This record gives sequence, structure tokens and C-alpha cells, in this order.
Amino acid sequence: VHRVPLRKMKSLRQRLQEQGLLESYLKQHPYNLAAKYFPGIAVEPLENYMDDEYFGTISIGTPAQEFTVVFDTGSSNLWVPSVFCSSPACRNHNRFNPAESSTFLSTNDTLFIAYGTGSMTGILGYDTVNVAGINVRNQIFGLAETEPGDFFYYTPFDGILGLAFPSIASSGATPVFDNMMMENLVDRNLFSVYLSRDSQAGSFVLFGAIDPYYTTKGISWIPLSAETYWQIAMESVSVNGAPVACSSGCQAIVDTGTTLLAVPIRAYRTLMALLGASSSGEISCEAVSNLPNLIFHIHGKEFPVAPRAYVLRSNGYCSLGLQGMDVPTEEGELWILGDVFIREYYVIFDRANNKVGLSQLP
Repeated sequence: VHRVPLRKMKSLRQRLQEQGLLESYLKQHPYNLAAKYFPGIAVEPLENYMDDEYFGTISIGTPAQEFTVVFDTGSSNLWVPSVFCSSPACRNHNRFNPAESSTFLSTNDTLFIAYGTGSMTGILGYDTVNVAGINVRNQIFGLAETEPGDFFYYTPFDGILGLAFPSIASSGATPVFDNMMMENLVDRNLFSVYLSRDSQAGSFVLFGAIDPYYTTKGISWIPLSAETYWQIAMESVSVNGAPVACSSGCQAIVDTGTTLLAVPIRAYRTLMALLGASSSGEISCEAVSNLPNLIFHIHGKEFPVAPRAYVLRSNGYCSLGLQGMDVPTEEGELWILGDVFIREYYVIFDRANNKVGLSQLP
């Protein structure tokens, strides 16, 4: 079984909050969460990783060089820092050294990925990438030569492994999972994700299989509305039986690389007022027990997200796990179902049938 255990760590947001530095940091590092989802551009909003807490280990090269990566269903490229990078963010992370790998093949191709607060640049190379015991030979990946600002300096991960579709891969690079499928390295052309709640261990990405332990409540299969990100159509979002947002339908992306629920600005304001939160998202911890479920209506079924999931607790403070975002799409408004949503469901990303499977967790 090809299972990558994911570690849950204290997020950058939590660490900055504990030191009283969060507000000034956010002012100094403006970001545009929406940038990630403009079609045709592979972008990573750095602000996400202030909250992102789930990381796994892969290796690259022969002999193996280990890296901690975010498994991101909202992007398609694999990249890690390299020894050619002198940015401060590279110096305190694991760096790939191609001279120490007998299976590395160099190219003259460059990689550029734009971020909400900067960009990374690098070169593309080929090598053996090992993910959960699966050896993917001649996998194209990015060797970072520059990393922006001081953001990555503070993050507990080295790089990113994208699990979205080839159509949004920067520089036309073939994603890792596409190579797994083409080389028949997985039993089924799907992978699945379980993210534990609170501080519990056990989170994982499972390649090529569905773990029946997590599907006892059945699986709801939802067809994709686009083969770019893991994008689906939503009918509406309701609270206490009444539609409050997305009332004429909208699009949603299931994204492990976004921790919060990213909500269109108008819907965000509606929900903040309805749930009794301040403009910054803070809410009285005592009020949480009286909050309603958020109900997502998708493909004719209801998918509830309970207050225990959408309220984040840290050092005695409570805040809503929502953030405002506006992305113009031809199909209307766009929501991002990040880890706040995913923690409530075992999610199956099915490339064979281009569907997302959701199984509610107890």
C-alpha cells in the first residue's frame, strides 16, 4: 500500500500569533489568494502556508535525498530548493544537489512560478522521485534557484508536490501522479486524502487505493466541471435550511494546499455577519456551541461542515476558518474548499473517471 503519512505541525500563523507578530506580518506581506486560480498560470499563494500544517516526505535522486513537501491538489508542479539557490529561505532547508545523484539529467529549461507575495525561479531537471515507495523514474521537477523574500525561511516544508492536472503545470512539466499512471505504478488511477482533526496523528495521502476504513458512510461521487484544478459545480450553500450564498450555483475547487475555506467577498461578508464574527473573523469562543452547520449542496446532496470544523482555536482565541476572495470565472463565483472542509471528509481524487469522491468522517 502506497501511503504517505502526513505530519501536522504548528502553523506559521499560530507561531506569529503567539509572539504578537501576526498583524504586522500580514501588513508587510500583502497577498492575492485569487492569483492561484487564474487559468493557465500555475501560481501558489504563499499566505496559504501560514495555515497549512500537513506535510509529507519524499526523496529525489540516487542515492536518495529527502525533502518535506506540501501535497497540493491546487497546483501541478514538483519543486524543491537546490544547491544553486543562495536565498535565505534555501539556506535553512534541504537542498537538492544534482552532483550527488547518479540518475540526474539536466536541462536548459527554466521554471517560473508566481506567488501572491513574490516568485520562485529555477531550472528543470529529471531524476528518480520516490513517493511512498513508488519509484517514478525520469520525473521532471524544478530546482529552485531563487525563493522570494523571507517567507519560506520560516516554513517547516522544503518544497511542493502538485497533484492537479497537467493543463495548469508551469513549463508544461508532467505532474508526478501522471507519470505514476503512465508507468502503471498504481493499482488504480486515483489517490485519496485523510486529514486528521485537532492535533491527532494519522493524516495521509494514499496513492492508487481507497482505504475502506474511511468510507463506512458510503462515497458520494461528483463529476469534475473542469480538468485543471479539482473543480466541481456547487448548487448552493445554506444555513438553518435557508440558502445564504451561491444561490444560483457556483464553482468550487477541492484544494489540500489551501487551509481555510476561501469564500467570494459578498458571501464572506454575509457569513461573517450571520455567524456573529468581527470583521477580522474573530468570534467569542463561548458562542461556538450555538453556531449552525454550513451546508454545501453539491450534485444533489448535502455536505455539512460543523462549527468544530470551521472555527479555529488558538491560545484561547477563536476565529472563523474563512477568508474572503474574489476570482472572476466564466461559470460565476468560485469557492475554495480547503482543509477546513477536507478534514470533515475522506476525499478521493479519481483521475480514471474525473470525479471527486467524498465520504463523511465520523
